[in-house]
Amino acid sequence: MDSFEELLHKRRSIRDFEGREVPLSLIREIIRESTLAPSASHGQPWRFIIITDRGVMKRISDACKGALLERIEAHPELPLSGYKSALENRAFNIFYNAPCLVYIVGPADVGSVEVDCALAASYLMFAAARRGLGTCWIGLGTPLDDPVIREEIGLPDGYRIVAPVIVGYPASIPEPLPREEPNILKIIS
Repeated sequence: MDSFEELLHKRRSIRDFEGREVPLSLIREIIRESTLAPSASHGQPWRFIIITDRGVMKRISDACKGALLERIEAHPELPLSGYKSALENRAFNIFYNAPCLVYIVGPADVGSVEVDCALAASYLMFAAARRGLGTCWIGLGTPLDDPVIREEIGLPDGYRIVAPVIVGYPASIPEPLPREEPNILKIIS
């Protein structure tokens, strides 16, 4: 990328990836840059779990789909219900068969953990885009309740998943959706 402005315009949510793996050294480099994000009181509560085993990602996808379908069953009025048919499809992988999943997690008892980890996720996505990689924040990958899988991936007790981000080489890049002009409620000067 030639400029930060170009990076802002070119970063897209990618859900279609080439089959090739992303080198772990590159993922580590991107994560290192993501920790340059600001955090409340410089607490840096983020922690990272890197998963490149597609079998593990598929098991996580299936576990999350089950948890989400239970939520829909209990509360059909939720907007989440719009995903019901996709979640019921056994072939649907919520991680779009990406070669890498990075879970950004943090201590559940830290009041700013959501904002802090979201900022780290933003930095991660821009750092990846700068290197020609595609990313997508997969909110459907958050409800990982299965204790066996949580232990397998090293998610500590008392930590919550804030940002599941898939990473890979884009097979295709969608055109940007139109953006509305900023809605400035008021200017006081």
